[in-house]
Amino acid sequence: MNLTRLLQFAGMVAAMFCLSLATCAAGPQLTADGLTQTLEIGAAAPEFDLPGVDGKRHSLKDYADARILMIVFTANHCKTAQAYEERLKQIVNDYSDKGVRVVAIGANDPQALSLSEMVYSDMGDSLAEMKIRAQERNFNYPYLYDGDTQATARAYGPVSTPHVFIFDQARKLRYVGRVDNSENIDNVTQQDARAALDALLAGKPVPVEKTRTFGCSIKWSEKRAAAARELAQMEQEPVTLEPADTNTIQALVKNDGPKLRLINVWATWCGPCLRELPDLVTMNRMYRNGDFEVITISGDDPDKKDKVLAALQERKVACRNYLFSSTDKDALGTALDPEWPGGFPYTILVAPGGKIIQRQMGEMDAMKLKKAIAYFPGR
Repeated sequence: MNLTRLLQFAGMVAAMFCLSLATCAAGPQLTADGLTQTLEIGAAAPEFDLPGVDGKRHSLKDYADARILMIVFTANHCKTAQAYEERLKQIVNDYSDKGVRVVAIGANDPQALSLSEMVYSDMGDSLAEMKIRAQERNFNYPYLYDGDTQATARAYGPVSTPHVFIFDQARKLRYVGRVDNSENIDNVTQQDARAALDALLAGKPVPVEKTRTFGCSIKWSEKRAAAARELAQMEQEPVTLEPADTNTIQALVKNDGPKLRLINVWATWCGPCLRELPDLVTMNRMYRNGDFEVITISGDDPDKKDKVLAALQERKVACRNYLFSSTDKDALGTALDPEWPGGFPYTILVAPGGKIIQRQMGEMDAMKLKKAIAYFPGR
């Protein structure tokens, strides 16, 4: 069975598995119109028992001493959720002394998250990646994982990330919706979650109890099959190889277009080069829909074209692939980057306009590159 058929089979198995489990197939509870049924104002906070990034399990009763409990369904991969991480930290700083506790919950099934949905992220939504994210961003609030069963998410009914649920001391829902009214903090004019917290702390009714959310949709488990189908389609994309002389390479580095460009120089005789090609494939699939492209340049001799193409096809490297059209490796180095000492593999990240913003000699640090790509200003 080839890889494509295996992936298609895996997708069907995932779908069948979901259909056999109520916790997977049910997804969120839906209204008569087919929309996610979100917890209603006045409803009691549903119980939960979830693992956190701190290695401990967390339940609703662990926060019994809080005057107000703010639960936020969020995600690693979501650009909108990322924009609110610092704002949530600031809410913790501003309100913790007043008896407010903030708890974040990652609701997505990691296997239902497709690569194309990670266009603005360096990592996915698994518990392991949540731990990395929390450490890197210095989260000052618990970050819990609900991705295996999504039982908590189904009980609360978030529709996007982030989605805020604020409960009073009796754990009745008093506010549900957005944090504020703009992903861009410079455009915020309504602090909805803060207004709800202030009202509850003052013993007053919440002025606006429900607001519309905006952000990334929840990745319910029944979407696993769709993610598997996308991957299978990517595996069938054609892999091509073109010749490139020094003029071609100089033009590639000049980068007159609007895209951030990753250029990787490799060779079939280079073990580390072959090992890192799958990382290039993943980055291409993740970021190519967001003003980014991967380009490979083989430093093999021109008469090795068939061998080069076979190596690329075996690894499904469906991006712009070139074979340097000369045996003069010094000319290749001069055309690509005067600072390249000459070892293989060699990777540069080139901003629009031709500025090299990152160089990596030897086997690449994929996570470092993903961060540079995902958070490059203007993408």
